[in-house]
Formats: sequence, structure tokens, C-alpha cells
Amino acid sequence: MKILIISDTHRKDNNFLKIMEDIGTIDLLIHLGDVEGSEEKIAKAAGCPVEMVAGNNDFFSDLPSEKTLQIGKYHVMITHGHRYYIGMGNEMLKQEAVAQGADIVMYGHTHRPVIDISKNIIAINPGSLSYPRQENRKPSYMIMELDSAGEAHFNLYYIE
Repeated sequence: MKILIISDTHRKDNNFLKIMEDIGTIDLLIHLGDVEGSEEKIAKAAGCPVEMVAGNNDFFSDLPSEKTLQIGKYHVMITHGHRYYIGMGNEMLKQEAVAQGADIVMYGHTHRPVIDISKNIIAINPGSLSYPRQENRKPSYMIMELDSAGEAHFNLYYIE
């Protein structure tokens, strides 16, 4: 299973459309908020099931602020993260995810990619496709793949 994880597109969808051409078929798209009205455009371009949550800039959206999903053997919590003060670190969010029985928590908001694998929880942030804030300032996204044994693998990619 191949899952594309993106966040913080802020209605600037060209990078998303470019990576969809480059990566080929996916089984699921997860958008972690700040879609800003591009929900239909993104869902249509994905050509697969799509899960989205609202970010702090999705003012008039009907999207939920968080969701739980079952992906293979993993219970996954998805959220934008701003309600968990994610700018100060991901500890509060990880604690909440564990309390909800999640194995993986996915979030956005900081515009900085993170793959944080610890004993109790995996926390990932794909960064931003539109306004990256990490040192190299390159738009980023992640692909989560489940191997034949059902184990999750996460890969971070940058757009040049």
C-alpha cells in the first residue's frame, strides 16, 4: 500500500499536481490541513481515497479538525496540530495520540518535516508543499508504504 502524505498547500497546488505526475498511482492521500478551498481539486487529482483535516487557515471548511483511520494494522490519528501547540514541540500531541490508542500520529502546521519514531508512537509531519520553513527551504512530502509483512516505512521527499 502506497500513501501520499502532504500538508500546508495553502491553495498553491502546483507542487501537489507535479508530484502526482511524478509518483504515479497511490492508494490513499492524506492531507493534514491548510487546504484553503482546494479540497475538490486535490481529491480529483489524487484519483484515490482522500482523507483531509482542517488547518488553522481553513476558516470556512467543513473538514474535521482531526480523524482516526485504520491503515493496515496501524491505528492512525491525523490532525493539523495547531490545537496541540505543535509549534512548541510534539510531546503534547504524542501523549494525546497514545491516549487515543494511536500507533501513528500525523500532523502539519509547522511547515517542517519530522519523522519521530519512539517506543510508544510514531509522529510524522510531511512539511509544507508551498511554504517550507526548514533549513533547506525545499517543499516536502512523505510517502508511507506498507510492505508485504504489513510494516510501515516512511520516506521524506523534497521538490527541487
